[in-house]
Amino acid sequence: MAVSALQTAAMQTDHPVSPAIRIFVVENSPAIRERLIVLLAAVPGAIIQGYAERAAEAIDLILEQKPDAVVLDLNLTEGSGLHVLRVLQDVAPEIAVFVLTNYADAQYRRLCTRLGARGFFDKSTEFEKVRDAIAALAMQPVP
Repeated sequence: MAVSALQTAAMQTDHPVSPAIRIFVVENSPAIRERLIVLLAAVPGAIIQGYAERAAEAIDLILEQKPDAVVLDLNLTEGSGLHVLRVLQDVAPEIAVFVLTNYADAQYRRLCTRLGARGFFDKSTEFEKVRDAIAALAMQPVP
């Protein structure tokens, strides 16, 4: 789903010093999604392109919009974040995917890393670390 103009205006701030980074959020909980969008919008140059709650919707919108980064939950309303990660790695490996989940067991961490996730964060203990990872990505030189 695309972010409304009002949400975009509220979330974006101009940071002329930093390059822009386009972010897409895949999260099924509206409360967590809103908290995450506010957190990521604080990254200098961040542009929140949109969000999705379902795997198929996420894949379609991400491939259409081509964000620089995706923040991905594993548990979605329909489908799995693992499926989204697999498809993005196969079709658009240049998109940086950061997993933010309550399923932070070592087995999921290893699997997501093997599938190409650039970061894996536990929602309950590492929520704000995803912002730091996105900020670090934003500061990397564009090839």
